[in-house]
Amino acid sequence: MNEQAQTTQAPQTPPKPAPKGIGLADSAVARLKQLLEERQTPDAGLRIAVKGGGCSGLQYSMEWSEKSRERDKVFERDGVRVFVDPKSYLYLIGTELVFEQTLMASGFKLNNPNIKAACGCGESFSV
Repeated sequence: MNEQAQTTQAPQTPPKPAPKGIGLADSAVARLKQLLEERQTPDAGLRIAVKGGGCSGLQYSMEWSEKSRERDKVFERDGVRVFVDPKSYLYLIGTELVFEQTLMASGFKLNNPNIKAACGCGESFSV
C-alpha cells in the first residue's frame, strides 16, 4: 500500500496593520497632566512638529499650545491633548510619546518607527 505523507501548514497570521496616529504612554500622560495643572491651562496641549535641521535632516520640536489650529490632528488620552500639523503627522504616524526619568535626566521621548537613520548625538533623524 502506498501512503503519501500529509503535510499541514500552520494557519498564517495576517500582518499587523501599521499603527495610526500618535500613542501616548502612561508615563507621558501622567507628566503632561502634572504640567497642565501647574500651568492652570486645562485646554492647552503639547504641540509636536517635525522641522528641517540637524545633521540628519529632520528634528523634533515640542512646545505648549493654548489650543489646536484648524488643520491640526489632535490626539487625546485621559484629558491630555497633543497637536500635530498635517505635514509633521506624515513623519510621526505610529509614534509613541513617552516620558523617561533617570538619575541623569528626564524628558519626553518619541519612539518613532519611521526613522531610518539618526545622527550620533540623537538630535536629528531621517526617514
